[in-house]
Amino acid sequence: MKNYNQLTDFISTFISSKGITDVFQMSGGMITQIIDKISQNEKIKVHSLFHEQSCAFAVSAYGRIHKKPSLALATSGPGATNLITGIGDCYFDSVPAIFITGQVNTHELKGERKFRQLGFQETDIVSIVKPITKYAIQLDETSNFREVFELAYSIAIEGRPGPVLIDIPMNVQRIKLSNGKKIIPKVFRKKNHDLTPVFAAIAASKKPLIWAGNGVHTSNSESLFKEFVEVTKIPSVLTLHGIDLLPHVSPQRVGMIGSYGNRWANKSVLESDTIIFLGSRIDIRQTGANMSLFVNKKIIHVDIDESEFNNRLNADISINMDINEFLIQFLEEYNVQLDFSDWLARINELKDSNPLSNELVIQNQEINPHDFFTQLSIDTKGPRVYSVDVGSHQMWSAQALVFHNGDRFLTSGGMGSMGFSLPAAIGASVSTDQDIVVIVGDGSFQMNIQELQYISFNKLNIKIVVVNNGCLGMIRQFQDSYMEGRYFGTKWGYSTPDFSAISNAYGIQSLAVDSSEAIEAAISWLFKDKGPRLINLKINSNVDVFPKIAFGQTMDKMEPEFKPKEIEST
Repeated sequence: MKNYNQLTDFISTFISSKGITDVFQMSGGMITQIIDKISQNEKIKVHSLFHEQSCAFAVSAYGRIHKKPSLALATSGPGATNLITGIGDCYFDSVPAIFITGQVNTHELKGERKFRQLGFQETDIVSIVKPITKYAIQLDETSNFREVFELAYSIAIEGRPGPVLIDIPMNVQRIKLSNGKKIIPKVFRKKNHDLTPVFAAIAASKKPLIWAGNGVHTSNSESLFKEFVEVTKIPSVLTLHGIDLLPHVSPQRVGMIGSYGNRWANKSVLESDTIIFLGSRIDIRQTGANMSLFVNKKIIHVDIDESEFNNRLNADISINMDINEFLIQFLEEYNVQLDFSDWLARINELKDSNPLSNELVIQNQEINPHDFFTQLSIDTKGPRVYSVDVGSHQMWSAQALVFHNGDRFLTSGGMGSMGFSLPAAIGASVSTDQDIVVIVGDGSFQMNIQELQYISFNKLNIKIVVVNNGCLGMIRQFQDSYMEGRYFGTKWGYSTPDFSAISNAYGIQSLAVDSSEAIEAAISWLFKDKGPRLINLKINSNVDVFPKIAFGQTMDKMEPEFKPKEIEST
């Protein structure tokens, strides 16, 4: 067993032994020793961002693309607590990630004593993050360090992925490792299931749908999923996290379902008789609050996390299985040819009679966000990563982007955190050579705008579209629906700076666009050269996000055609 001068030496070696080549940090006193050691490892690049939350979001994007964890480091106290939102994002969206926080010396920890704090910046981060991590531990002098790190890594990636956190007091960081047992990481074992009932349900169905969610991504099953769709010829509706799973040219691609899903996709759910849920939580943002539409449908639910079964929707067939292993077994055993052409034709009728172009009312030459995002994505030179923030722009882009093979759509889903997109784009940029496109609202942009400095300084090939409607549009729409247009905090008391001037101050070229006639030239300018560029896209503040499930109605009944029955609870 190799001896190490200090625990910090072991951490640096351990990270590179797992193939982690990029770590993200914001310096602070209690973590400096570890960062110093990692920075001397030639196999690792340390990315120094300007806020700990940004480090966590960058790690989230890295994990989504690579399907393996990266590492974020932060100091104790405010450094550690600033990670929390990004840790929650990783947990709710099932992203493998490792977080290491520094801590005060063990003799400065208050322990079970009743006073609030002993050491400067002492904060019990482990207790705080336990509900949003798969594993969280504070080390002390007696810890089996090798075992803890191996266990943490294996927990992050096995089963349903997620974040882990290791909190290390400063004096423990300097401990010399001279012994320890060899650790054999846990392995998630493949297990076959009897899929005969699934085959029978498909054969008996006239109008089946595949409902594909984030589990297809987290199980690294994108290629198998495409093969599954091509073999079965079953139409597929996609969740917000799954909208990039099939290209728009696929005959089986229906569209996005959910609270802000494509109208025709939600209507196809109404008319279906069998639904195969793959790696989806089936949460209220997907189905709406009224679940009566699903009565008398055959429900098949495949998920690696058995706690997701029979939560909001009781399944006729529940298969607790890794999506990757399910698809492999299914494709090995499925040997029938079924004809769903009439059903596909009906779905195309629904699409033709409910076009996206009818959803938004736009005046004169003002910009229609649906048109913009379609033009932005319809003709590309290769696969792209769209790093999308939270708000009106998130749903407009999800509704209208044209996806090609290899495209990725990254957004904060379960946590729904504004400020995600810019640091996530940094995490994506070190993960792939593809063009990275940030889609961000004016409110979200101001949450982590400081990361423009990292993008500019490192000349990252990140293209930024600020969808600037001068308000917090999604909440403004809520206020119109339920608060008689009292715009406290969304338009009243809310303001935005000159984003073009800010971009230029950071050394990033910018272009303001305020009419539909300028869109084509602006998109051409955005991708003309490598390196960062920014479009300040000015949208009328009164443009709503439609379609939208009318709350309390079934998911096929969407605004503005239908009205909510009650005030929204989510």
